[in-house]
Amino acid sequence: MIEIKVPTVGESINEVTLVKWLKKDGEYVNRDEVIAELESEKATFEVNAEQAGVLKTVGKEGDTLNIGDVLAQIDETAPKPEGAAAQAEAPRAESKPAAAQPAPAAAPVTAIANDIKATPVASAIIADKGVDPKSIQPSGYNGKILKDDVLEALSNPGRKPGTVAFNREEKREKMSNLRKTVSRRLVEAKNTTAMLTTFNEVDMSRIMAIRAANKDKFKESHGVNLGFMSFFTKACCFALQEWPAVNAYIDGDSIVYHHYCDISIAVSAPKGLVVPVIRNAESLSMPEIEKKVLELAGKARDNKLSMEEMQGGTFTITNGGVFGSLMSTPIINIPQSAILGMHKIQERPMVVNGEIVVRPMMYLALSYDHRIIDGRESVSFLVRVKELLENPELLLFGKDPTKALLGL
Repeated sequence: MIEIKVPTVGESINEVTLVKWLKKDGEYVNRDEVIAELESEKATFEVNAEQAGVLKTVGKEGDTLNIGDVLAQIDETAPKPEGAAAQAEAPRAESKPAAAQPAPAAAPVTAIANDIKATPVASAIIADKGVDPKSIQPSGYNGKILKDDVLEALSNPGRKPGTVAFNREEKREKMSNLRKTVSRRLVEAKNTTAMLTTFNEVDMSRIMAIRAANKDKFKESHGVNLGFMSFFTKACCFALQEWPAVNAYIDGDSIVYHHYCDISIAVSAPKGLVVPVIRNAESLSMPEIEKKVLELAGKARDNKLSMEEMQGGTFTITNGGVFGSLMSTPIINIPQSAILGMHKIQERPMVVNGEIVVRPMMYLALSYDHRIIDGRESVSFLVRVKELLENPELLLFGKDPTKALLGL
């Protein structure tokens, strides 16, 4: 009998939560097959079977386990059931004749959007009945829509998913390790830093014009969309190098300054807020930044971020604008000393050269630790970011190209 123990997932992590068994007790599993999903205070990860055999579960879903605890046992001496062997061969056996056998003439079209997760039967009903997938409350694992979910939506058209008329039930669920960690760190940031927020606004006209004129060519050349994050990351990197205190943090009686910019990007993931890091962002091109943002956001969405990808970071950018936030005061991501908050772009009347014109404006918020960053530095940093964003050509050298040419 082989014991499967909770693996070590990080230096400071002592316990994890057993989120879900992906294989049932008494079920035969193959070597390296995923058997369970665990969650630490920073990430979700999978546990694989070390040998093939019959699984005997020890932990229960929702249990908090210490590193090294026995999660399950596998009887590697158990013979492989005939059913398991047949199932393993089934996909290969079906793959050849599938193309040769014509589909029945009356078969319904079952194609739905690629980002909608549903069982084949549920997909068929959705396509056949023309049900809006957004009106369906999924009950399957990892947000998958099941057949009964679609039938429930058809039986109660117009009702908000998951609601029942005059329902007064309550639901209590245990906080995940990730949510508990986020809560602890947010309170710690409020209680241990002299946090202050300064505001400004930026005219997004130039950046939006550049995106509109170049987005197709950019996508064709680099295989990734041109977003706002690369502009903001570039601008912050230049400003951080000019105002190093904003890129530093306090360690005991010392101030640690960084000669590099590891930019943390706040991402709202299914399990909670995560902050993956773009390493040496000051050395990356616009396409490289966009590719890294896309990669990290995708991993966050799929709960696939590694510990290394979320550790460190010298400065954080968070974008509440994607949710419609017009203005906010972001909380510092300790031990960092500052965080930049982006917000919703909104057309507002502005006075330009004595005339009132309509411009797409965005409020910016810089929350900073006043113990290390003075008012002059914080305001100057934000004004510099504003200048760089309103004059995107400055992002090439960090200053006016003519002055760069003349060495001024």
